[in-house]
Amino acid sequence: MAENYIVSARKYRPDSFQSIVGQGAMASTLRTAVLQGRLAHAYLFCGPRGVGKTTAARVLAKTINCMHLSPEGEACNECESCRAFNEGRSFNIFELDAASNNSVEDIRQLTEQVGMPPALGKYKVYIIDEVHMLSVTAFNAFLKTLEEPPSYAIFILATTEKHKILPTILSRCQIYDFKRITVQDITRHLQYVATSEGIEADETALGLIAEKADGGMRDALSMFDRISSFAGGKITYEHALESLNVLDYAYFIRAFDLLLAGDYRSLLLLLDELLGKGFEGQTILSGLAAFARDLLVVQHPGTSSLLEKPERVTAEYVALASRCTAPQLFTAIRALVQADQQYRGATNKRLLIELTLLGLVPVFHSEGELTPTPSSSPKPTVASSPTASKVATQASPAPSPQPTPVPSAQPIP
Repeated sequence: MAENYIVSARKYRPDSFQSIVGQGAMASTLRTAVLQGRLAHAYLFCGPRGVGKTTAARVLAKTINCMHLSPEGEACNECESCRAFNEGRSFNIFELDAASNNSVEDIRQLTEQVGMPPALGKYKVYIIDEVHMLSVTAFNAFLKTLEEPPSYAIFILATTEKHKILPTILSRCQIYDFKRITVQDITRHLQYVATSEGIEADETALGLIAEKADGGMRDALSMFDRISSFAGGKITYEHALESLNVLDYAYFIRAFDLLLAGDYRSLLLLLDELLGKGFEGQTILSGLAAFARDLLVVQHPGTSSLLEKPERVTAEYVALASRCTAPQLFTAIRALVQADQQYRGATNKRLLIELTLLGLVPVFHSEGELTPTPSSSPKPTVASSPTASKVATQASPAPSPQPTPVPSAQPIP
């Protein structure tokens, strides 16, 4: 069983334009180009890691060689060309990793292969991954072939760092910018994978994985595999927290509840709890700043869409945000970001975080004072309101001064 195991990133890799996640505009454009037969001789797919650049290149290579395209512009998966591609035995599609094959000799071998026409299908497709790793001499050796390739040759270049590619290469390619995949799209795809694998998964847990992946589907699927192995068939929010070692938003809600209550002692204890769990101080500061930002955006319907959270979590954010004002959150974000910038050079890092949090207490607390926990605060002996103070003063007037008796003179013996 273990020998046949395939990781989810490979097992559920999209094999059609329709199944590509989070890149709808790009997939639609490529599908239309295939249907209309308006194919460029060179493409450049650029964007962050794990967003589907190489996957889209493989889907495009498979589709343009399909012998029986569907009316929607998708490969049939039944012709000989599609079967050869699916079985990994296609001689019309070549992949080159430029990170490890970046010399002039590697490019010369590639250009020699370009001279041979395809044995099956219409096109020979060359996918060059991490193309920015090619040396300058390799780029120059590749330039002529890229500019005037044979009619049957198509080059698909993929990179995470477009700025490192020579302008002469960029000008010869159709450029497609891949965007980060949204949390909602990743969560839906993870739910599909979980259902296909017979795994019960909480939506909040999948949403946490999607947030941690930072827009990369490959990272999300890798984390999903790790957590599903740990969870044993049922992924809960607690499993995801423990496996990913991330700060739960519940800690941030507790922190802001304490800020609003002015309970500085419990706030310091909460910080000590987080540090005791192994979280770095900079992670706490940046997490609190991001949380304050999220509270700010949910205060108005026009910006609430910027919060990429499950519905249940969003409701908790909205409830807490209604207790804060925009100036308070502005001040908190500014103070936390400033502390985050000072953290690396601080001599006493813990004291920096504590002072930052204590400085936010009068910003959020309604009375503008530092207040201890209600259970430990002594009962006041003097009335706090001005009216009560005035009444107390009138009720117990100051005693009038009494004359001090002068001692009588004593005769001198």
